[in-house]
Order: sequence, then C-alpha cells, then structure tokens
Amino acid sequence: MERRTQWVTGLCAAAVLTLGSGCTADASSSAPAASPTPQAAAPAPVDLPQVVARLQPSVVTVRAGQSMGSGVIFRDGGLILTNEHVVGDQRDVEIALADGTRVAARTVATDAVTDLAVLRAARTDLPPAPFRTDLPPPGEPVLALGSPLGFLNSVTAGIVSGVGREIPGSASQDNALVDLIQTDAAISPGNSGGALADHSGRVIGINDAYLPPQTGAVSIGFAIPAATAIDIADDLLDDGKVTQPYLGLAVARLTPQIAEALDAGTDRGVLVRDVAPGSPAADAGLRPGDLVTAMAGQRTDTLEQFLGALRGIEPGQRVPVTYVRSGSPRDTTLTPTAATR
Repeated sequence: MERRTQWVTGLCAAAVLTLGSGCTADASSSAPAASPTPQAAAPAPVDLPQVVARLQPSVVTVRAGQSMGSGVIFRDGGLILTNEHVVGDQRDVEIALADGTRVAARTVATDAVTDLAVLRAARTDLPPAPFRTDLPPPGEPVLALGSPLGFLNSVTAGIVSGVGREIPGSASQDNALVDLIQTDAAISPGNSGGALADHSGRVIGINDAYLPPQTGAVSIGFAIPAATAIDIADDLLDDGKVTQPYLGLAVARLTPQIAEALDAGTDRGVLVRDVAPGSPAADAGLRPGDLVTAMAGQRTDTLEQFLGALRGIEPGQRVPVTYVRSGSPRDTTLTPTAATR
C-alpha cells in the first residue's frame, strides 16, 4: 500500500492565515489560539486475505478438452457461470475446486453473443458466491480471481477503470450494450469465466477478455457485469438460449459534469457515447451526445434502469425512446435486430 504523507498545519501557521500578521510566541497577544482542524477517522483497513479466503471456494477451474479457464458458482445445486469460449462445443467438462478436488460437470447451455455458459457440477453442495448487481463506479478497488495460465487459485488486484465498455471492434457485429466493466486488475488466459469482485467479496463481474500487450495495451481487461450475467444465466436455464436485441448503441453513465458540459438541462438519463452506422439506433436518428431518458415505456434515469429496460426488449419489437438533445426533449422509435456473432 502506498504510504500517505499528511501535512499538518500548526497553531502558528493557522494564526498567520487567520490574522495576516507575523506569528510570535508573545503570550500577551489578544488573538485567540486557533484550534486544530478535526481529522476524519481513517477507514478501517480491509483484510483482503480474509475476503479472498471466503470467496475462493466459489471460484473453480474449468477444464474443457484442451481449453482451460475459470468459473464462478452462482446458485445452489452446483450451477456454475463461465465463458462460452472456455467450453466451446464441449458438453462434458471437469472442474477443479479450490481445495484441489476434481468434479465432473456438464454444459447446460451456452450463448455465443454474450460469451456466457452455464455448467452443472456432479456435486450439488458447492457454495454459491454472493453477487452484486449494481454497477461499480470507476476507481473502485477490485480483485480478479481465477486460474491464469494454469496457476490455480490466483488473485490479482486493481481498480474499475471504466464501465459501459465494449471490446474494440465488437460493436459492429455484437450487441454493443453488454456494458462491460473495464479493469486494470491483471487478466490473462485462464482467467476467463472467473470472478471480478469488490473488497467485500461480492462478485461484480465475470472476467471475459483482455487486450494483449502487442496491441500496445497495459492492463486493460474486461468483465461482464453481474446483473447481465445472472440475467443471461436465467434465460439459459429457462429456455436453453438467449435472444439478444441489437441497437447499435453504446451508452455511458451521465455525470453532473457531463450534463453541464452538454447544457442538457437535466441530470437524469444515460449518455449516448457512440452509434454504429446503419444500426437501428442510427436509423432512429440517435447520435452521440444525446441523453436517453426513457425506453420501452420505462424511465432510464440511471444506467442500471436503462439496462433493465433493455433486458425486456425483443428483436423486431418497435420501441419508443425519449431522449434529450441540446436541452430539448425528443421522441423516436427504433426496432432492434437480433444480435449475432
């Protein structure tokens, strides 16, 4: 942990600032002595080894043929979330628990668009991890747990670098609204499907990909948000498949600073960050800088509300959208297509 240096202002310096005169040790001075500024109590240190120890039994290694990745136990009955690219077309896989025990598992269903898969282990007593479904703010400390390059039960640390991300080059072919979490916690081959967790030990995302060093990137990794992962997993368990709407729209959280810079006249809604050419969003007239305030009859004051509305939309459905441009509210209708990979 980086050492912090605290500058303390003494009573003499406080007198100079208050009185605008020299400070002496003259006891006859009529100026009242300045009181030291109360210091806020330092936050209690987080016991990261204990956090990791609690979460590690819920993170597994997944072996699928020649492929190896990670997974997270997310529900009773031995149900495990991992990435689709980890299991591929393998139906019978093997998982390794944190204590080294190996257990047979079977792929229940997969979705290539969201790169998620659900496995069912032969053991039903595996401990589910706690999940957190709200999006973390940039700067929040995080841990990445998994088995990179075969190093079982590895942990790396970093922060949330951003939210609302898509992997470069993916927006033209996939659903650009998966709202990936970007992190600088080291993610390597084998981390895929593992847990991105906050410092209380709650899973905030399923690690999915990273930009390799040959791209010029340094510690740029991505995770699927927990809310998206759980929602997709529910669809896979219910129907065995997921039909994702594609809008061709990338959005970001609206901050007061961005709202002021846009002269939006409102502090609610989500910011349109990018629009894919020829997409349903482009056909509906949306463009970067717009603020989407309602979609499909639901208010979208926050990014979480927007993503919740998106999950209720089907491809081919005509969707009313209210947005703000240059401080003026407008309405349009868009028709999403089915996302494909």
